Amino acid sequence: MKIYTKMGDQGSSRLFSGKEVSKNSPFLRTYGDVDELNSILGIVLKYNQDQEIETILLDLQKKLFVLGADLATPLDSKKKINRIEEGDILELEAFIDQFEKELTPITKFILPGGHPIASQVHFARTVTRRAETMVILLSEKENVNAECKKYLNRLSDLLFVLARIINKRNGITDVFWKQ
Repeated sequence: MKIYTKMGDQGSSRLFSGKEVSKNSPFLRTYGDVDELNSILGIVLKYNQDQEIETILLDLQKKLFVLGADLATPLDSKKKINRIEEGDILELEAFIDQFEKELTPITKFILPGGHPIASQVHFARTVTRRAETMVILLSEKENVNAECKKYLNRLSDLLFVLARIINKRNGITDVFWKQ
């Protein structure tokens, strides 16, 4: 199979279901944000030294492919694919709970940054928020798996906690925002 189809030359693409849509479609913008997020996690993995975090990030990358396919396949499609499920969200919550035991609770906003890897994870978190916003926009027009919204919401929480963990494990203190 060739990598190019020439369909995009006219400004359109096909969803997994076969439905033709504009390249400006909320479908493509939404799973494009998920793809961007996955790429950022790939950068983090390149420089990460923590085996526990590496394992989690690799699993997240795989799950983001499921999420992208879910978003690229309308719920009314006859095409059978794996979709984001409640168990995927519960897994993220378990990681958050596990890592929060290692962290000091915060009562103020913290500035994103610190260790270069933590900074990239914060960047991934902001892209996750954008993807979540796009899923909400898409769901206002199309029948989208509601678990996708929940997954991205929880994923941004996990990435926030991971950035703090990376900083802590590298001896960097959170910097609180002061007005």
